[in-house]
Amino acid sequence: MEQPTVYAADVAAPLPSAGPLPTRADLAIVGGGLTGLSAALHGARRGLRVVLCEAGELANGASGRNGGQLHPGQRRDQIYLKETLGADAAAALWALGEEAVALIHRLRTELNADCHWHPGLIEACHTEAHFDDAREYADYLDYTHDAPSQVLDKAALAQAIGTNRYVGGVRDPAGGHLNPFALAAALSLHAHLSGAHLHAPARVTSVGEDNTLKVATDEGERVVRTDAVLLAGNGYMRGLDPWLDARILPLVNHIIATAPLPEPVIPGGEAVSDTRAVIRYFRQDHLGRMIFGGGESFGRRPRDVAAFVRPYLREVYPQLADSPVDAAWSGTLGITAERLPIIRELRPGRYVAAGFSGQGVGLSVFAGKLIADAIAGDRSGVETFAQLKARPFPGGPRLQGTIARIAMAWFAVRDRLG
Repeated sequence: MEQPTVYAADVAAPLPSAGPLPTRADLAIVGGGLTGLSAALHGARRGLRVVLCEAGELANGASGRNGGQLHPGQRRDQIYLKETLGADAAAALWALGEEAVALIHRLRTELNADCHWHPGLIEACHTEAHFDDAREYADYLDYTHDAPSQVLDKAALAQAIGTNRYVGGVRDPAGGHLNPFALAAALSLHAHLSGAHLHAPARVTSVGEDNTLKVATDEGERVVRTDAVLLAGNGYMRGLDPWLDARILPLVNHIIATAPLPEPVIPGGEAVSDTRAVIRYFRQDHLGRMIFGGGESFGRRPRDVAAFVRPYLREVYPQLADSPVDAAWSGTLGITAERLPIIRELRPGRYVAAGFSGQGVGLSVFAGKLIADAIAGDRSGVETFAQLKARPFPGGPRLQGTIARIAMAWFAVRDRLG
């Protein structure tokens, strides 16, 4: 059973459709998170008959359990993309990243989604080498993409985020943070109002070669025949497509939310993420709670998430080590070997949008729209993302867990050594 988050207390939970599961669709969606709900909304608005199946509860996976940070651009930087894909493809991916952020802001207003948006995103560097790289990259984006940011030395960063644990950082005004569950709830409501059928619990047990879905529901097994299917379960989706299973690694992240703090620790209210391989990310929400993510695991979740995360919180904010806790929870995200999303048509009529690698708040919603656009005839966005490599993880799905644990242990050691 999933642990409760503080996000759900701020908004009514999204409700699935009533009535029987339709047996025919233009678009069938597997997964009721931000990607699936966005595809359902945009597909229904384009006149498609949309059926969405969610194995658990709508938005109760990573989409409603993440850190709530909205990052511009892609998970890999523009220099990497230019070197690996060429200047034109890198520029196109930057433009799509800009569109993804703009879409979030447009939907917040259009859907009247009270997400408690706050602008500002700070990258905190834990070594001098990372700070040098961050400053150079900030200059690069300012020069090549007209994307100005503010470089913060150690003292300025400490003043901005309330801790001296980092050597410097960069403030990006284009990023920020919000309540992701509230955004998902708004998407689900308006997808329903637009005519999409959202069903939960409805577990898809198989996807046939002709994209026919077999679905386990409370009323027994049902079959949905569809012209197109979108696999949008991300780290929660296994066993439906072997090609995808080999390329999506499910990792579990862990988050603690303190009780509201008497004074703001981050005076400007920005979200913060650091440069460690095993990343720390944190922000204060609209009530002043410190929402802090730290540590990753594969498969097994700690029984006491708060006790698991507290050492990471103490490392960054010693003064908050004994702060009361309002909630602590885990969520499973999907990563890829390249740390870039898989957004493409795998075979005729079978689409996937997954592997957002910790940067899914903006890209997942945007990916859902791009898939709906592609099914309706506009394939430009999907074809741009389809240029990205999607290598399988070494060892295949059966050895992913062992390799992931070894890799995370190595990354943790490397982080400590700087």
